[in-house]
Amino acid sequence: MKANEKIFTNDLRDKLKAIMSKEIEKLPEMIEKLETREKVNVLCKLMPFVVPKVESVHPKEGEPFTFD
Repeated sequence: MKANEKIFTNDLRDKLKAIMSKEIEKLPEMIEKLETREKVNVLCKLMPFVVPKVESVHPKEGEPFTFD
């Protein structure tokens, strides 16, 4: 990546972060205005960013074959 491209990329990231920050601040009032079905849809889409994903675990996974 050339120095010129790196400066552009960093500048673009900074601008996008600023835009996202402003939008995130407005998110509660925007969600409040939605219909119930739309609100549930939006919250479900945002959930992976807030709540860690639960993965199923097999009871034998990672266990030794024999106990000494």
